[in-house]
Amino acid sequence: MKRSLFFAILMFSLVQGLLAAEPLSKDALLRTALRDNPSLKAARARWEMMKQRVPQAKAWDDLMAGVDLQRTGTTNPFKVSDVEWMVSQTLPISGKNLSRARASVAEALGAFQEFRRVQLDLVTQVQAAYFRLAGAYGQLEINQRNQELLKEVAEISRKKYEVGTATQSDVLLAETELARLSEGKSMIERDISDQQTQLNVLINCPARTPVARPEPLAFRASPWSSGKVEAVVAACRPELLMAWRKIEAEKARLQLAHRQWIPDPAIQIKAREFAGKTGIQEYDTGIFFSVPWANERKYSAGVAEAEESLASARHEYEAAQTAASGLVRNQLKKIETFATNYRLFHDRIAPIARSSMETTRAGYETEKSSFLELITARRTLQEIDSASLNQLIEHQVAIAELEAILGVSSYLQSSPDTSK
Repeated sequence: MKRSLFFAILMFSLVQGLLAAEPLSKDALLRTALRDNPSLKAARARWEMMKQRVPQAKAWDDLMAGVDLQRTGTTNPFKVSDVEWMVSQTLPISGKNLSRARASVAEALGAFQEFRRVQLDLVTQVQAAYFRLAGAYGQLEINQRNQELLKEVAEISRKKYEVGTATQSDVLLAETELARLSEGKSMIERDISDQQTQLNVLINCPARTPVARPEPLAFRASPWSSGKVEAVVAACRPELLMAWRKIEAEKARLQLAHRQWIPDPAIQIKAREFAGKTGIQEYDTGIFFSVPWANERKYSAGVAEAEESLASARHEYEAAQTAASGLVRNQLKKIETFATNYRLFHDRIAPIARSSMETTRAGYETEKSSFLELITARRTLQEIDSASLNQLIEHQVAIAELEAILGVSSYLQSSPDTSK
């Protein structure tokens, strides 16, 4: 029994160890964030709320019903001689309710685009935190490699000092460099903690929830070109679609302002009962109209207001187009710059620095290079490796940011509102 329990505990520990060793999945993080993020839930609720305004705006005015209690030859409130029943209904022949419904539909579609913007920003934030977390672990590996290298160099210096071929300052300098790397390691670990906390916040988990290590970063070329993005941003960017839907809403309101001049008839039916007789004895029918032409200043001002509001919406759409064009151009340039710098560091500068480091190290061991030259070569290599990784991180983040600017993401199931 004890042996079976021991093996069960051992197998459980092994399984837990294997699970813990699995790299952090970006796709799983995004699915969780899109399901559980409270800000996204709030945006979805607002969109659902705006959809409920459409049937309210389209509905007819409420049916009016009433009763008139008539008294003849008495002031007793409990004594009634005749009863008159009334029913009244306004008929929206002018189509005011349809204009209000069109405005509500446009506003609901605008709210959907606001929801998509929150989705896109959330996807970008998760990806950026994921890339920066992976990059921080990469910086930690660079730091550890340099610590191991310095330990070897310090040991070589100590041996050379013992035989009198090196000074004590070489040993002290090596120890100082190790201390500086330890300080750098603490800063990197803090950055790792920051990114883990950010991911937990985005997926609506407690901040202290353990986060596994992401897969190492690999260079991914941008799939977007300047010729391709222009059509995509016009069809998919939420801010442009929101501005377009605002134009549609203002057009409907202008139509409504013009229709305010058209009176909607109200049909009224009255039925009377008389004291001492059973059932309805007589009824009247009537039709009533409002007279908007008698208040010309009011309705003319309403039309002028709607026209100016529509003009404002069109200017806002033009401004959104211009802003989108500028954002896309700058982001494409940013991606190009980071890609160029990464290739420069990774493919050209880093191999030279690594070769120089190995040559200087071999020269130090054979008394052909000084300890200061070795330390300088080591620092240069670390700085280049670190800079190369930083360019890679920013390149991947910039691609994610571009997709958010364009309004597209392979992680979202919602279809963009492209019906213009």
